[in-house]
Amino acid sequence: MRDFKSGTYINQGTYKSFQPYQINRQWRIDDPELITLLSLADRQIGRLDMYSEYIPDIDWFIKMHVRKEATQSSKIEGTQTNIEEALMDWHDIAEEKRDDWFEVQNYIGAMEFSINSLKSIPISTRLIKRAHKRLMHGVRGKNKLPGEFRTSQNWIGGATLSDAVFIPPHHSELSDHMNDLEKFVHNDEDHFPELLKIALVHYQFETIHPFLDGNGKIGRLLITLFLVEKGILKRPVLYLSDYFEKNRSLYFDNLMKVREQNDIVQWFKFFLVGVIETAKSSIATFDRILKLGREMEEKIAELGSRAQNGRLILKHLYTFPLTDAQSVQQITKQSLPSCYTLINKLEEIGLLHEITGTQRGKKYIFKEYLQLFK
Repeated sequence: MRDFKSGTYINQGTYKSFQPYQINRQWRIDDPELITLLSLADRQIGRLDMYSEYIPDIDWFIKMHVRKEATQSSKIEGTQTNIEEALMDWHDIAEEKRDDWFEVQNYIGAMEFSINSLKSIPISTRLIKRAHKRLMHGVRGKNKLPGEFRTSQNWIGGATLSDAVFIPPHHSELSDHMNDLEKFVHNDEDHFPELLKIALVHYQFETIHPFLDGNGKIGRLLITLFLVEKGILKRPVLYLSDYFEKNRSLYFDNLMKVREQNDIVQWFKFFLVGVIETAKSSIATFDRILKLGREMEEKIAELGSRAQNGRLILKHLYTFPLTDAQSVQQITKQSLPSCYTLINKLEEIGLLHEITGTQRGKKYIFKEYLQLFK
């Protein structure tokens, strides 16, 4: 690790682009603190994986984790949609915020599409391009080659190449860099701890920056895909964007320190701390979900003849904690007057909270549950 060299700058005439060195090779870990952090991270992610196996109907809760990941990953790029807005229909979003809303929805779609695609397609250039196409469809950046690697130079920070903070490799080198990245992902001959491997893959992908737009989101999406494909997690229950967003300056600074100072060890430590903290937080969230569920089940049991329909609503709210009278009617198959009565009862026990403040078109959230993801 102490001999690590990130790359070199190549003169392109009027500017210099960064040429990262290939990563598909043997690696040797020689930092005791890094080894200790790696052991702690392995232990915590193992706990999270085991924990997720014993939670009934975990897919309900995973959908909310994906929405949180989408809002936080998008926030790193400057998008301001919050998790409540991510649950709403587009016509309920203020016009000036709709572009942000559509970008978050696309990230949710790209994440779900990519995880499902792992059943038939391994992590590869093909899967990355398909995820990118889904991410960029119909939003800002839709004209920046969705699903295709760039054919021109891009840069990070600054208004032009002349004042850019960082200039990724020239587009003519992308094929070689991405082929090397893909080979490294699937290199099982040269042993390298999987958590360090995905940390290095994320860094290298962000450095290559193969697309004209959307690189950050795809790079963070790759982390979850890798953990699932490698069997480190049986279900997609770990997302690091919240950690990266809370430590945004450190996130970008540590990536740049690798490029400028060859300090890959500091990036690994930052990444592993994120895995440890996020795994612990995810376990705590699942604990609170189960506790809240038991409390709500007890309150619903007191509704008498309406208890069965109350449980149907609770089950739906775990996946989508926003509802209205029409949705309640679709779920329970009751008349609208009966649905309004049920909603009033669910408000009384604290399951639903009205958020619109209007007489018509009222919407309700499962406030305590939603709060667990904020």
